[in-house]
Amino acid sequence: MARVLALANQKGGVGKTTTAVNVSADLARRGRRILLIDLDPQGNATSSLGVDKHGVERSSYDVLIEGRPVLECLLEAVRPRLDLLAANASLAGAEVELVGVRNREFRLREALAEPRAGYDAIVIDCPPSLGLLTVNALTAADEVIIPIQCEYLALEGLMQLINTIDLVKRRLNPSLDILGVVMTMYDARTRLSAQVVHDVQRFFPTRMFRSVIPRTVRLAEAPSFGQTIFEYDAASRAAAAYTFLGGEVAARLGLASDERDEEVGAAAARGEATP
Repeated sequence: MARVLALANQKGGVGKTTTAVNVSADLARRGRRILLIDLDPQGNATSSLGVDKHGVERSSYDVLIEGRPVLECLLEAVRPRLDLLAANASLAGAEVELVGVRNREFRLREALAEPRAGYDAIVIDCPPSLGLLTVNALTAADEVIIPIQCEYLALEGLMQLINTIDLVKRRLNPSLDILGVVMTMYDARTRLSAQVVHDVQRFFPTRMFRSVIPRTVRLAEAPSFGQTIFEYDAASRAAAAYTFLGGEVAARLGLASDERDEEVGAAAARGEATP
């Protein structure tokens, strides 16, 4: 049965979608079968993988609102071992349409009951809000990954997210847990980045991932070419960082495979892509 991961932070521009896409791609490189769900009406995870979100016929909207099976709506093998449940413009109205739906918080959880058996992990890219779409993701998830930007006010609103996670855990999903916190957009040239990492480490002493994602132009450019960082620039610092983060996520999920992980790590060290 797949472990379901939600990447959530109601603050926009923290590298949430970039992390969802590249962690999914890295886990797939490690030989795991992955489903990435784009639950953000902006559809950035969809376009980051080179899929035209305007041309998507069936999306996460059809699953949540129309009740269609996930397996009928997903795009298979957008990358080797990586499937995508895309988002399109229709999802923008889902928040309003869900209000009057019975068991509205459980729509995604119920929809994932069947496909969970076919994957090692399901990764959900949440919208930058704490509305019904995010609540659906948290209700369906086993664990949450929280990306936090290494900038001033990074902790602003974080307590609200933690309170939402706790509320969902108490009322809707008792098994929900935080898998880890990942620091993104780290700039080694500034004291501020180091200070923010230090502050978050005090806040989450046992939850921090050791991997820190750097702020790089290559990482910002990759989505515009519809590529993961491993395809766009396998030799970059960002590709190495996401390789190591993917290894940490795999280990915490119990998905690590020593032989394949060593191959991926060695390729990252050489600056090579892994098939």
